[in-house]
Amino acid sequence: MDGPVSAHSPALAAALAAARHQLPVFPLSRTKQPAIPSPHRGAPPGGEPPAPCRGECGLPGHGVHDATTDPAALRALFAAAPWATGYGIACCRPPHHLIGVDLDVKHGADSLAALQALGGVHGFTLPETVVVATPSGGLHLWFTGPPDAAVPNSASRLAPGIDVRGRGGYLTGPGSRTLAGGYRLAAGSALFPAPVPAALLRLLTAPPTPTAPPPRRAPGPPRTPDARAEALVRFVQRSRPGERNARLFWAACRAYESGHGSSLAQTLVDAATATGLTPREARAAVDSAARHQRRDRFPPSAC
Repeated sequence: MDGPVSAHSPALAAALAAARHQLPVFPLSRTKQPAIPSPHRGAPPGGEPPAPCRGECGLPGHGVHDATTDPAALRALFAAAPWATGYGIACCRPPHHLIGVDLDVKHGADSLAALQALGGVHGFTLPETVVVATPSGGLHLWFTGPPDAAVPNSASRLAPGIDVRGRGGYLTGPGSRTLAGGYRLAAGSALFPAPVPAALLRLLTAPPTPTAPPPRRAPGPPRTPDARAEALVRFVQRSRPGERNARLFWAACRAYESGHGSSLAQTLVDAATATGLTPREARAAVDSAARHQRRDRFPPSAC
């Protein structure tokens, strides 16, 4: 069990270091997904689907529910997944009850400034805490929370580009390697996570604000799918320098929301290219909109 995996796995070494600080961890693949497949795949022929299991069966392969601080158990998990290149840290688990705030930088978003602006409105400042730099240029802020805090996982609920990892979620630990690159402690990071500011915790645990229904308009001729598509293309075509990427991303999101994203994607790319974006930049924004819409429907539990 202490053979090639423990001798040659930087991910295991980093995971063991985290476990020594009482952070529950488990192995991840290069795609940041749990490295050990579920032992409950599918149902037996002619049988009922397996009941939901969070590790009660005693077998590995339950993702974040495998997380442990026990060195021997952790080595056994990595031995079952010698292809693992990273590790996940389970959030909202004792003794630290970790809460992760993921600050994204895609599409030019300054999510750190957005979080600081929220602090100005709601009366909190960000303390010195553990900060992990992500391969995309974003940051993960680590905080500790009270044991009874029910912090849900969310994507862009506080503000665009700010994702939260709480109960049932996990953070990719520093020292992990993924397809996108490596995770590492940021320069100037604190050694230990700080308690989450009370005002920020209230934001993290507050229920989503209900969306007000749109104002009623006088009835008019219904807009056809073609008319909506033309309006989105015109919106992109009227982009000016400094707003082209954001307008393309917004239009692509609306296209995917209406079910026309796949058929309209190339037209939007062409329209954005005509305004000055490179084809690669335009295609990246449209692809990101597609992923964003999937994530809104199925919020991820990892970052």
